[in-house]
Amino acid sequence: MNRIRIIKPGLLTTVQDRGRLGYQQFGVTVAGAMDNYSFRVANLLVENDENEAVLETTFMGPEIEFDCDEVIAITGADMKPKLNGEPVELWTSIPVAKGDKLSFSSVTNGLRCYIAFSRGINVPEIMGSKSTYLRGKLGGFEGRKLEKGDELPLGEKNLASTGSYAPKKYIPIYEKEYTLRVVLGPQDDYFTDEGIETFLNSTYKITSEADRMGYRLDGPVIAHKDGADIISDGIVYGSVQVPGGGLPIILMSDRGTTGGYTKIATVLTPDLSILAQMGPGSSVNFKEVSVHESHEIYKENENKISELKNFMKNNRFEFNKNMMFSLNMFGNNFNVTVREIE
Repeated sequence: MNRIRIIKPGLLTTVQDRGRLGYQQFGVTVAGAMDNYSFRVANLLVENDENEAVLETTFMGPEIEFDCDEVIAITGADMKPKLNGEPVELWTSIPVAKGDKLSFSSVTNGLRCYIAFSRGINVPEIMGSKSTYLRGKLGGFEGRKLEKGDELPLGEKNLASTGSYAPKKYIPIYEKEYTLRVVLGPQDDYFTDEGIETFLNSTYKITSEADRMGYRLDGPVIAHKDGADIISDGIVYGSVQVPGGGLPIILMSDRGTTGGYTKIATVLTPDLSILAQMGPGSSVNFKEVSVHESHEIYKENENKISELKNFMKNNRFEFNKNMMFSLNMFGNNFNVTVREIE
């Protein structure tokens, strides 16, 4: 059986895909990858369907031993990945042989990285998804984060070709400060004009209470007109909820399905991928855009992924493990040369 063995689990490593869509009406949380962009690109690099399950790891990566030949890709945060002790590239497809060991250190840029496997992760789909929802002990590998000694089964698909990579212009830059674009509502009318101005013209810091469920922010208090309570209604990824204390919470992948606090705005999908790479102490501002503008920004993001997909199909180079070693030994000069020609 094709599989990987977890030697060290890292801080928080789980199986995630795009999430459990269509079940919020029954109280089932969506879950799924926090950084949708890095997750999808990782799959494209190994010729998977872009919604295939991957490993999402937070702050400190795992150590993995391969029990089969594989082709993998690592995207998102930089945790200094190494294959058998030698550094390997991010945002590139990487050939791996049976017995090889992949290791990571603590993060140096970003917060979450994504590891895609060309054979796919062979865990059961529950309600159309392999994603792990930790609080509900649902999906993924036994409904939990990976632990030392776990053996995670992979699929039986043929290996992908090697040599796919994402050019620099498609690789996000993760900063400690970022302006999140939002569409106001659905309960922006529950806030005073001064409250809206405070929200749109203030800097907020991400607190230590930031996880897959939500990012609690600290900064100027946002004033309500007559309190924060509403009749509970649906919550989407990126809803900015403002409880009675007046400090915003951005709801993330493991959010609840409904909530009874006012939601002043919703963060645009492309910006949520950047937010997912920001940790406690980072700062965010908010910028209002119209619904029409939000649709155009979303289309631009999808077009970017389509462009990258086409680039990968038309610009591959083949290399083996010995060549991989020489790339690392000589400071990636070969990769740079190829990329400039392309």
